[in-house]
Amino acid sequence: MNAPITRPSSAFVESTSALNIRGLNVSIQGIPILRDVSMQMPAGSMAGLIGRNGAGKTTLMRAIMGLLPRTTTQIEVLGHDLRGLQAHQLARLGISYMPEDRALIPSLTVEENIMLPAWANAITDAPQRLSWIYKLMPEVREFSNRRALLLSGGQQKLVALARALMPGRKLLLLDEPFEGVAPVLSRRLVEVIAQLREQGLSVILSESDDRHSSDLVDLAFHIERGEVLAHSTSSGAAT
Repeated sequence: MNAPITRPSSAFVESTSALNIRGLNVSIQGIPILRDVSMQMPAGSMAGLIGRNGAGKTTLMRAIMGLLPRTTTQIEVLGHDLRGLQAHQLARLGISYMPEDRALIPSLTVEENIMLPAWANAITDAPQRLSWIYKLMPEVREFSNRRALLLSGGQQKLVALARALMPGRKLLLLDEPFEGVAPVLSRRLVEVIAQLREQGLSVILSESDDRHSSDLVDLAFHIERGEVLAHSTSSGAAT
């Protein structure tokens, strides 16, 4: 199999939402963090989640993944109701999350870190999937036997993205993928993320501003103090 992901047909993209949220609320220790969040994005699209530090971007992504207690009227990914599902069950639906802090296991090699989701979720086509990831990011193959603790911050971001792509076949949540990365590796990350569009993935990426994402995304959601205030359609995204 040459391409582990097949791009959805245009009819499927037009009629299906990658993500559909209504009335999402999150409180931590009794303090409201997210307030009545609603958002929708088409399948096969890329969306930016733009907000200053502390606006609620990470909380929203973690809530979508079921990593935080939440109440919501509706939360669906490609028609799958996520209410009541545990975080590990989302991986089996093709939903994946790359945290801002990378969360690699330092003592494991790069390839072992990438393979962790495959082992945890019994992904049967993991070798083909790994081959596709290495084709997408050949530099990761070059240091695949190196322990994660020996990598630079930018290299760790690439590995964290590779790990997220192992189960992430439908919806990928990227939390601050460019934060703390040298300009040359930021440009490389932009190139890789842009290629995911051609693979049919739906992607949400968060940033404090749209410096890197403006030419990538189809639409942008603006979040402030735990509320998604508005969304805009990007004119710079590739079609």
